[in-house]
Amino acid sequence: MTTSHYIAGRWVDGQGSDCISVNDPALGQPFAELMAASAEQVDQAVAAARAALPAWKCTSASERAAYLRGFAEQLGQRREALVALQMRNNGKPRHEAEVDLDDAIATFGYYAELAEQLPGQNRDVPLAAPGFTARTRLEPVGVVGLIVPWNFPLVTSAWKLAPALAAGCTVVLKPSEVTPLCELAYGQIADTLGLPAGVLNIVNGKAETGAALSNHNGLDKLSFTGSNNVGSQVMRSAAAQCRPVTLELGGKSAILVFDDCDVDAAVQWIVAGICWNAGQMCSATSRLLVQNGIADALLPRLQAALENLRVGSPLSEEADMGPLTSQAQWLKVAGYFATAREEGLQCLVGGKVLDRGGWFVSPTLYADVPEDSRLWNEEIFGPVLCARRFASEQQAIAEANDSRFGLVATVCTTDLARAERVADALEVGHVWINSVQAVFVETSWGGTKGSGIGRELGPWGLSGYQSVKHVTQCLG
Repeated sequence: MTTSHYIAGRWVDGQGSDCISVNDPALGQPFAELMAASAEQVDQAVAAARAALPAWKCTSASERAAYLRGFAEQLGQRREALVALQMRNNGKPRHEAEVDLDDAIATFGYYAELAEQLPGQNRDVPLAAPGFTARTRLEPVGVVGLIVPWNFPLVTSAWKLAPALAAGCTVVLKPSEVTPLCELAYGQIADTLGLPAGVLNIVNGKAETGAALSNHNGLDKLSFTGSNNVGSQVMRSAAAQCRPVTLELGGKSAILVFDDCDVDAAVQWIVAGICWNAGQMCSATSRLLVQNGIADALLPRLQAALENLRVGSPLSEEADMGPLTSQAQWLKVAGYFATAREEGLQCLVGGKVLDRGGWFVSPTLYADVPEDSRLWNEEIFGPVLCARRFASEQQAIAEANDSRFGLVATVCTTDLARAERVADALEVGHVWINSVQAVFVETSWGGTKGSGIGRELGPWGLSGYQSVKHVTQCLG
């Protein structure tokens, strides 16, 4: 795994000083190594993207759409290898890895269609003032740096890469050092399709590589998905260059269960919201707000469901939930278990790491968690659920909104008028009603408050990579 960087249409060895160890989290052992890119190689990648931009942005929308469909088709042809890699490097059960791949394929297909529907470069703008004409142009924003996280490789990169290419931008993609291998498939596909050299560049590395990219003065835009701590650094880099930035950051999201909800359905939605991808989701609904009248029936069934969840290696057993993806995340979650014990929280199930040889933890439920608990307020990024009871709709809304984050929420009730009313009152970017967290490429993704800036997916994802130009002419 030495040729781990794709720059200017060529595979090159890493010339940085860091050696990246790629681990199997079910075993807690490395299975591959690669050398990080140097700062000079980041320079080369940005220069290649800059050189490729003039020709790429002048390609027709239909040409770009054809390339995007090629990416979708090629991902499908690599299905088994990519699913197996997700299972091995992320610890995802097979059904989760397959959903991820299907999501990436759908994203490229959607933006291919959207590219073909783009209006012509020029559109007349009617003016009230006589003696002038005006037209508007949608142009690619330019060279963009894409920095993606480790919890959903292939997916998050597709959410950025597909609309950027559709808009006519050229890109430098920096995958997470925890899961650096999956995104290399995009370089292989670019080779197969004959994508012009420099349109897509991939550089792997740790924080130093990410900093070299986000600080680079050759970029026109940054798009970052990850933690708030790193996101604030990326935002400072963007501010220093006075350039646009899209940030998809953390969450501490609520699932609100009202008295009239079907208990078994609610348990299904709650478990999916906290245990999918072992809870390693910015959208994890880790705060359970349950109305008083249903709490005594729901909490024991939820406890039983979490106890019965099959936790294990996706490569050797039928697993509902796999391990945490990295040792660092495993230690972080273990630290929150210790904090819960210090705070005296009531643990109904879990609250411990599992002695399985890898980075496994138990699905966990704490009851009657106080509002000032660290576990109620901080993003844990693991299968750790905190529950509180509420009396009224107004109380539930207030407690759900009492957070520095505002990414998602779920509302569970048979009263659809109330569901819509509560959804409108929640200060988040996406609300599900009586559903698991189904994410569709046609909808938007992003949050309010500390959960980020901008939107991905849907037409909003494309517009994030477009610049608007107006041309006004005096006829006199």
